[in-house]
Order: sequence, then C-alpha cells, then structure tokens
Amino acid sequence: MKSWAFSLFIAVTGITALTTVSQATADDTVMRLASLEWSPYVGSQLRDDGLTASIVKVAARQIGIDTIISYAPWSRAVQFGGNDPAYAGYFPAFYTKERESSCYFSGILGHSVVGFAYLKKRPFDWLKLSDLQTYKIGIVQDYANGEEFDAMIKKGLLKTDTAPSDVSNLRKLLAQRIDVIVIDKNVLRQLLVTEPGLQANRDQIEFHPQELTNFSMHICFQHTDRGLAMRKSFNAALEKVDIKKFENTYFKLTDAAGSR
Repeated sequence: MKSWAFSLFIAVTGITALTTVSQATADDTVMRLASLEWSPYVGSQLRDDGLTASIVKVAARQIGIDTIISYAPWSRAVQFGGNDPAYAGYFPAFYTKERESSCYFSGILGHSVVGFAYLKKRPFDWLKLSDLQTYKIGIVQDYANGEEFDAMIKKGLLKTDTAPSDVSNLRKLLAQRIDVIVIDKNVLRQLLVTEPGLQANRDQIEFHPQELTNFSMHICFQHTDRGLAMRKSFNAALEKVDIKKFENTYFKLTDAAGSR
C-alpha cells in the first residue's frame, strides 16, 4: 500500500514514481536513517513520520528505495547514523562546514528558522550576538546553532545550559532556570500545541522576531563509497520534489485532519 506521503507527492507533482530498480540488490532497496523526535519535521507519532521524513520517503521511493527511520536522542542518532554500517546516515542535519568533513550532505530538504524563545513576563531583546552575554541561554546537546554563535560558546563568551531536547529546554524556561532558549520557530509552535505540560503555558512564551540563523536541512550520508553513491541517486530524485509546494500541501492536510 502506498504511504500517505507518496500519494501526496503524486497529487502535488503528477510524477509517476518507479517501484523497482533493475540493478538493485536487497541492501540497495532499503535506506535506514537515524533521527530524533523533532515535530513537525520528524516524529514516530506524526503522519508519515513528519514533514521532512515524508519528503525523504517520496524522493527515495522514486528510485525504488524504502526508508526506515530509527529514533533516538540527537547525540545518539548522530553517533550510530554516522558510523554504524547498518545505517545510511542521519537527518535532518543542518549544513555546517564542520559536518561537511564527516559526511556527504544530500540536497536541501527544507529550512529551519532558528531563534530565541523567552517568557513574556521577562522581556528579552537583542540586535547583535554580544547582546546575549548577559543571559543564561538554553541549548540542546549536539545541535548546531550557527557558526558564530557556536564559536562564542566554545570561547566561553556566552553562558549556556545544555539539555537533551527542546521539550526539556522549554520546561527549564517556564521554571525560570534559564533566561532564553535557542529553538526552531516551527518546532516551538508545534510543541506548545501538542506537548502535555506545555499547552497550558503556551501564552507565556514568545518567539523573538530576529532570526539567529536560517539553516538548510539535509540527510548526512555516511562518509563512505556507499554513502556517496546513495547521495548521488537520492539527489537526482530529490530534484523532482517541489519542496515548498509539498510543505504547503502537507500542512493544509495535517491542519484539516486535526480539526476533524
């Protein structure tokens, strides 16, 4: 049976996808990826594993590859997705020069607008990174937050508090254990609506309009001959996906389903 994402892709693009690959072996027909629970982009409880996962699945399906996603905290997903030969890679990875030396990046799967969330009762504003030095900032372990921002952390110029997840960071923010948190705009919106324990407090939290950074998102294929070959095949298929149109249709259908 075709997945919801695959059916959506056909409806949006009109492209007929391939169901077999003549030269494929058993190993070549499955792409196992490591990821994290990061709604609305990826999640085991989301429709077809989330927006970004859906894009990955429909692109891979065109070349006769089924996608299997294993979930773990991000630091673990990076570790075994990037090193375990049972995996092709991990996603959704932000592009950074540092990561480029350890994996092969796929084409762009979408973008993540990253900024700061804070409590309305504790006003927060910033214009340049040096303005952040007076705040205790919540970050997530092994997340990329922008090269200049991360460089300031390494130099000890910013006060940070590391958490295992965005949810943990939001709980710390509500408890006033930290002043602000770094978070993706869409992730914040989704968590405040869906996460138990946060819904009742969502009106207390604000997202600052100034972006910290805008990341492109990718699969980080393993730095092997197999990973390089898989990236080439996947990217050729990904070029046929209208990402923006897919995103708009995905959110419309998801919103409609949620309102029933």
